[in-house]
Amino acid sequence: MKSFDAIVIGGGQAGPFLAARMVEKGMKVALIERKFLGGTCVNAGCMPTKTLVASARAAHVARSGAVYGVYIPGEIAIDMKVVRARAETVTMNARNGLIGWFAGMDGMTVIYGHARFEDPKTVSVNGETLTAPRIFLNVGARPVIPDLPGVNEIDYLTSTSIIDLDTLPRHLAVIGGSYIGLEFAQMYRRFGAEVSVIEHGPKLASREDEDISDAIADVLRSEGIDIHTGASDIAFAKSSDGITVATDSARIDASHVLIATGRKPNTDDLGLDAAGVITDGRGFITVDDKLATNVDGIWALGDCNGHGAFTHTSYNDFEIAAANLLDGDDRKLSSRILAYALYIDPPLGRVGMTEKQARASGHKILISTRPMSRVGRANERGETKGFMKVIADAETKKILGAAILGIEGDEVIHGIIDAMNAGTTYPALQWSVPIHPTVSELIPTLLGDLKPV
Repeated sequence: MKSFDAIVIGGGQAGPFLAARMVEKGMKVALIERKFLGGTCVNAGCMPTKTLVASARAAHVARSGAVYGVYIPGEIAIDMKVVRARAETVTMNARNGLIGWFAGMDGMTVIYGHARFEDPKTVSVNGETLTAPRIFLNVGARPVIPDLPGVNEIDYLTSTSIIDLDTLPRHLAVIGGSYIGLEFAQMYRRFGAEVSVIEHGPKLASREDEDISDAIADVLRSEGIDIHTGASDIAFAKSSDGITVATDSARIDASHVLIATGRKPNTDDLGLDAAGVITDGRGFITVDDKLATNVDGIWALGDCNGHGAFTHTSYNDFEIAAANLLDGDDRKLSSRILAYALYIDPPLGRVGMTEKQARASGHKILISTRPMSRVGRANERGETKGFMKVIADAETKKILGAAILGIEGDEVIHGIIDAMNAGTTYPALQWSVPIHPTVSELIPTLLGDLKPV
């Protein structure tokens, strides 16, 4: 049996950085990864997908050149092999950077293999047994495949496997109208494929307020994406030239099907029962406000704990754990204000509560909206789709949440994220003097228009 000061299972965006901090403190750490360092973000999430989004936007801008007085003769051609190779290069640069970083650390042992608990302090991997007083789980999540008629009879794609596609689908059917599915839908439409989105619920991006969901649908429809919401009785069958996707109200002749109906944690094969670690009904590991499980000496970080399936929330889990365990701090999960983005174009930047959540919480609220068509930067760039929305508490004057669907919305939202984290009241932020011409300059104006509902 090999002994360590700590064992980290999973090489995503929390565990490796915590491992590095512990090594800096003179600890002996084992980092176990079953596949690739970097987790979903580096290998099948943010980095490759946003690289693909960038290629798709380049194609869109090239096709739109005439609007700006720029004429490109002939058709805009897409070389999917080059597109895929570019995304792979970005991934490999990041992955190899992590490999090199850890290789240079005395006290760090990286083990590739599948770890399972033998007891609360012991794990086995590759036939060896390792023990440590502290064990950190950062095992991530994977795509969920729903039990739909015919799904196991077709060669479907997931958000992981579609990244390896180096040919252009004739017609891509996307099953699931949430964040991952919508990004791939617009991306492949811009590459030149026909695209249909099939969503069981009544709206796309159902987490958002209805006005945001409707605006997202308008953006996608304006680019020729076929959207089917409220779809039931979804079934698949092989056809002579691809796959038939049938619903209660539509029949789609697709060449490829992307299943994007959510993700589930990679916790079902860790031997958690042997350690006594509790999970909820969906398989997420139950943690307290400091990310500790019910078993002393075991923590769960990142997607597997169900508290934010994002790279930045996973990294923040590392920050919370490191601050509490290594720096003598007292940081809590409950202090985190959730923010995220939807990377369609224009992007959606979101922070805090939706209007629906704010109303349900009992706050006396103020709301302000402003169309992007009234933003100078948006008009200058010819990108006026979407709108801004902010919700505030009428009594405390604190901002409760905001949504910016529009050009640079994923960047502009950070002004509000920072204000909310600092506890700044909206009247104080209203008197800031932003730079012109930017999208952010409209934040004080937006706040100035807050009205009771």
